[in-house]
Amino acid sequence: MTTTVEPHVIEGYEEYDDGDWIIDREEGVLHVTLHRPQSLNATSYKSHTKLTALWPKVQADPKTRVVLVTGHGRAFCAGADLKEARKRDLSHSEMLDLLREGSAMVMGMVNLDKPIVSAINGPAVGSGAALALVADISIAADDAKIFDGHTTVGVVSGDHSVLNWPILCGMAKAKYYLLLNEPLTGKEAADIGLVSMSVPADQLMEKATEISRRLAKMSQEAIRGTKQVLNHWYRAAQPAFEHSMTLEMLGYYSDDIKEGRRAFEEKRPAVWPSAQDK
Repeated sequence: MTTTVEPHVIEGYEEYDDGDWIIDREEGVLHVTLHRPQSLNATSYKSHTKLTALWPKVQADPKTRVVLVTGHGRAFCAGADLKEARKRDLSHSEMLDLLREGSAMVMGMVNLDKPIVSAINGPAVGSGAALALVADISIAADDAKIFDGHTTVGVVSGDHSVLNWPILCGMAKAKYYLLLNEPLTGKEAADIGLVSMSVPADQLMEKATEISRRLAKMSQEAIRGTKQVLNHWYRAAQPAFEHSMTLEMLGYYSDDIKEGRRAFEEKRPAVWPSAQDK
């Protein structure tokens, strides 16, 4: 049974007081809970922008030493809010803004020197998978569902996957799961190294909180420096990541994405124009 929690934010994060967030702080750990249960915590354009702006804000917050992020209810984050996205096509300038924002969200997590722990309590897709898997320590419920989502709708895998999947689980596994868009359970993701660990769902928040508190009590200079140098592996992959983001955005002007949207609305398999004989 899902516990009902009213959305609220703490002092210093008042701009997030729009009902889409639950933000608390305890023992140096900033608890950030995505709260859009009506859409499986999918990000609207507005909440995506605020998520991007969160990381510089946390960097400047002297009371926060660790961030613990999760989703309210039965999902972590189902990616972009497709209902909102289908209402209108973005202009060229808006698409460029989304490109910059998507890159800034991921690299903001990479460059934040404070550790981020993700508690993946349910489906994590697209930008939700980015939030879950770019975290420094990712803990998934055994039955959580994780997948990239992009190739199923007819666009290049962007958001984050080119940046970190080959590093986390190896190129062979990354290609298999990203090209075919095969979903993984939390346990399967842990088995291939895509997440740090998986635990039974009823133990998830206890384990994630325990690890977050441990990090908050450690030498902050030591753990922040360690994160900074380890993340040079991600910074080295940033050109490939930026390329993937660009190709993803270009894909939103393609015939394939139009067919993907029609197929989604009509609840049928897509017939991709790019897969038809010329």
